[in-house]
Amino acid sequence: MAHDRATADSMTAAPWAEQVASAADTCLAALLPAAGRDWSRPAGGLDWTCRHTLDHLALGLVGYAGLLIARPTDRYITLFASLDPEAPVATCLEGVRIAASLLAATVRGTGADARAWHPWGRSDASGFAAMGVTELVVHTYDITRAFGGAWAPPDDLAAAALERLFRDAPAGHRPGDALLWCTGRTDLPGLPRRTRWRWDGTVR
Repeated sequence: MAHDRATADSMTAAPWAEQVASAADTCLAALLPAAGRDWSRPAGGLDWTCRHTLDHLALGLVGYAGLLIARPTDRYITLFASLDPEAPVATCLEGVRIAASLLAATVRGTGADARAWHPWGRSDASGFAAMGVTELVVHTYDITRAFGGAWAPPDDLAAAALERLFRDAPAGHRPGDALLWCTGRTDLPGLPRRTRWRWDGTVR
């Protein structure tokens, strides 16, 4: 019986782990061509620089893995990961890949009944994976905008994140566009840009 449950948990976690890995591959491929440019400029729509945004991304991915490992009930973990501020951007992108791999591996190895605190809803492995995917695609959008790119979140990744985290996502739009609207990054026909937003990571 225990073996059967472990197998079922693994089958549930595996697709979400693959989503994290796929998001990392897609996003880093979009960011690498700009590695030699000026990352001290503001990321599109944010107060942070592109470099700070990349550091935030690495911190978040490792943090989600840490929450799944430590499973606190009422607080954030005490481990904070950051990229080497002296390293070239291309090397820092390697750091983001490492962070995403840590999250994917943790999701893959976490049982379906595991829960951990997050300020936007006590969540499970699928929730933290979806948070990681969302962080990857929306911050890649922010950074590529700073360099004049027209990159947008892939619809397959956006659709999975929307289904898991955004119950109020508007229907009738491309998932990538809907995710950008849900995270306050764009408007949609008949829907002004959000000035405040949050996802819902609670288990359902």
